[in-house]
Amino acid sequence: MRRVVVTGIGVICASGRNREEFLRSLRQGRCGIGRIEGTELRDLRFQNGGEVRNFEATDFMTPKAADMIDRFAQFAVVAAQEAVLHSGIEMTTEVQDNAAIITGSCVGGQSTENQGFWDVYKMGKTRVHPMTIPKTMANAGASAISLEFGITGPSFTIATACSSSAHALGQAFMMIRSGMCDFAISGGSEAPFSYGILKAWEAMRVVSPTVCRPFSRDRNGMVLGEGAAMLTVEALDHALARGAKPIAEIVGFGMSADAHHITQPSAEGAAKAMRLAMKDAGIGPEAVGYVNAHGTGTTVNDLTETKALHLAFGAHATKLAISSTKAMHGHTLGAAGAIESTAAILALTNDFIPPTINFNECDPECDLDYVPNCPRTASFEYSLSNSFAFGGLNAVLAFRRL
Repeated sequence: MRRVVVTGIGVICASGRNREEFLRSLRQGRCGIGRIEGTELRDLRFQNGGEVRNFEATDFMTPKAADMIDRFAQFAVVAAQEAVLHSGIEMTTEVQDNAAIITGSCVGGQSTENQGFWDVYKMGKTRVHPMTIPKTMANAGASAISLEFGITGPSFTIATACSSSAHALGQAFMMIRSGMCDFAISGGSEAPFSYGILKAWEAMRVVSPTVCRPFSRDRNGMVLGEGAAMLTVEALDHALARGAKPIAEIVGFGMSADAHHITQPSAEGAAKAMRLAMKDAGIGPEAVGYVNAHGTGTTVNDLTETKALHLAFGAHATKLAISSTKAMHGHTLGAAGAIESTAAILALTNDFIPPTINFNECDPECDLDYVPNCPRTASFEYSLSNSFAFGGLNAVLAFRRL
């Protein structure tokens, strides 16, 4: 089996409109969450979100191309553009013929769908935008990336709720490791800020009316976010042959299903995915220095993830540095796995641990080192990124510094 490396990173989210801005935010523990401005909030009980402020798709693509795709797919293209540029790869005919695109999205083109329903049910219109169907489809981001770069190899989208882009990256890793392809663009994108879906999240009563405080005793829910992260992933020999400088190595991928409850997580299921990722990487728990936690800021999730970390790491759990970057950029749903894998890679390659901000008070039941409020200088060889989704679908990626 071939070694698989990351050679390019692109990201756009509330914490940064590109890779360097995102890295600075992580280093500084800077929060990108604020009052939602891009959609009418009306009677929503929560007002805050991790929004990409002042985003203009036409800064990155033609007006015609921008009009053909929903905001979530626009984010996907923007992140892919940065990742491909960062990788230095030339889109030759051979690369275009054989490269893969694997993306993740949980809810697809929500703003387009919301507008269509508004037009029909509220405004009484008899027609909606003629591109409504292609703009709402979850694979629109993957298809737009394919068009952007002329890639004709395997291209598809995975929808596993909040593990979507972690599963996408894992699939890209396995395809390249097995020899199915040499190069892939993989990650996830999401843009959930439209009134209809915000009302649906409000009904679940898991969204904080204030801020996200993962693992803090006074936590009161998640905060939604939007954005995208895309990685260029390729075989090590392929990268070296074209003179690329790999950023980090993907060494393991673990996935599991809780078979427990549609919304309530299982510590055993999450621990299994972590153990499988470490087994796939050929490492023991003591080799891991940092875990980017799923850490949503809900009472149940954070407690369950803490239990899972104890189960997966045993005695080493108390020596781990663990943080949730969701407090800075929000829970980006299907894009979360890719954005947080990016955070785990940037931490690994820049010798620091991003903090869990907004942490006020230790919870006796969340008894691990969550790197509260302040970033920490640290050097380590392996990091994990955890993604745990509604439906009990878990995905964990393991990365190694080079």
